[in-house]
Amino acid sequence: MSQDLDRVIQGPLEVSYTDDEHVVRHAATEDYTTHIMPMTWRSGRFSLTMAWWAMMSGVVYLVTAAVVALAVGTVNALIGMTLAAIAFSAANFLFSRYAARTGLTVALLSRRLFGHGGAALASLLFAGTAIYYAVFEGSVVAVALHRYFGGALEIWYLAVVVYSIPLVVGGVRRWLDKLNGVLLPFYMAGLVAAVVLAASSDTASSDWLTRGPEAAPALAGPGWLFAFVTYLGMAILMMFTIDFARFGRKQDETFHGVVTFGPVFYLLAFLVNGLAGIFLVDSLATDGPLSESSVVTGIVDLMGIFGVLFILATQTRINTANFYLASTNLEAFFSRVFRVRMPRVAWLLVAGVLAYLLMLTDVLSYLLAALAWQAVFIIAWVGVALTHVALNRRGDKNGLPEFRPGRVKAVTPGLAAWFLAAGCGILLLTLGGRFGATWSSLVTLVLSVVLYLAASKLPGRWLLDRPGDPRDEVADIWEARVKCHRCGHSYTAVEMDRDPSTPDHAAICAACGITSADFLRAARADAGRTAGAKRPEATTPVTEPDPVKQ
Repeated sequence: MSQDLDRVIQGPLEVSYTDDEHVVRHAATEDYTTHIMPMTWRSGRFSLTMAWWAMMSGVVYLVTAAVVALAVGTVNALIGMTLAAIAFSAANFLFSRYAARTGLTVALLSRRLFGHGGAALASLLFAGTAIYYAVFEGSVVAVALHRYFGGALEIWYLAVVVYSIPLVVGGVRRWLDKLNGVLLPFYMAGLVAAVVLAASSDTASSDWLTRGPEAAPALAGPGWLFAFVTYLGMAILMMFTIDFARFGRKQDETFHGVVTFGPVFYLLAFLVNGLAGIFLVDSLATDGPLSESSVVTGIVDLMGIFGVLFILATQTRINTANFYLASTNLEAFFSRVFRVRMPRVAWLLVAGVLAYLLMLTDVLSYLLAALAWQAVFIIAWVGVALTHVALNRRGDKNGLPEFRPGRVKAVTPGLAAWFLAAGCGILLLTLGGRFGATWSSLVTLVLSVVLYLAASKLPGRWLLDRPGDPRDEVADIWEARVKCHRCGHSYTAVEMDRDPSTPDHAAICAACGITSADFLRAARADAGRTAGAKRPEATTPVTEPDPVKQ
């Protein structure tokens, strides 16, 4: 190979400074699922807060607190959930600011962490967990309707899925923020009413704040640690945060870090819901052992039709987020692995069908174990992601992590760090007895941090070093829109690349790039030619109109 590469002749970029009308129309339902989030599609403070606070309501918070309190006592439960609220607030303060600054989804960020091939596994894990939670929360609504109205439970499962799907079609900016803003007062009023009615009932508890464990807990550590680790199993909320926080405006980073995704949210989600859950379970007359279903039947028996409406409002809010995130990550997974490109609404239907089929099975018998394993993988992902954010505050280029499919490798050492940490955690959880049940999550978290730190020190590049970056050809990478030669639509220059599989190295967007085998193959070859040689000078005429900023 000669010391200098052949001169690269690049065709002109088609640049504009207004949003592509077709892209904007589709964004009403797509929300730029497979693209970086442009500044023009960001949400206002109240809008994003209402959309995300759908995650604040859910019977799962009531039951989790009650289960922990029964296992280790109320005081230990409160200590553990307070520590969890602090930990989650700190992590999501960082994640929410990072997502707002970069505009990336979990799927796009995972390309930098694990390569574009490894990122597909993160999308699959995310989608599967969101569907599992949709099954749990949807089953709760079906149980409430069945308890009050009777009929076949399978029909109520179907009814829940059928009414849930249309509610998620509109996306975050155009619909979910408004829907959940309307339902929030009903949830809050219902929770207060449930507590007041339970307090005035004959079975009301007077010692719920001081009650100890029902039996001596089989733990390898203090009770508060068990409570903390139990809440750590909800680490999926951190992945959820990134996919919602990308809608935030840069000037609102601190507000969202404190209020929307941070301490205020977890004060309400963990502590307020937790206290209510402990009291309600201690005061309600429930059928059988403690579970989401038994709590729901107790609330319906206590409140009647108003209990049904409370459960409906509560679970509808949280399930809109579950189904939304399931659909976006199914889209990301199938576009990468099978190069199938369908609108998010189609993947929403797929998520609904999968959720209904799971509801028809003996769901609790195996989903709890599956969620425990998935929680280990998610905790390992969180450890890797937090470490990367801390180590790479300045990003790779333009203050951003590299995520474009033609500039990241298929697999990076980060994938090995993720899987090794998760594998050790699962082995400890499965075979470690009391010690494993108590410490597996924390061991997984620490291992993921240490292994990713070690991987980051390995020699060799994690990225593909290629010439011809469209970011270098425009004045403002966030304002400029560049037309993709494959789909014919214009996206922000931040995500655009040059396609070396075309004679003139035409521009290509991130979504088209990940589905084009020719592009990925040519990008690898392009990086191979560049390695060890001087960068070629590029002839890149740019076709730009007068910049008219929106």
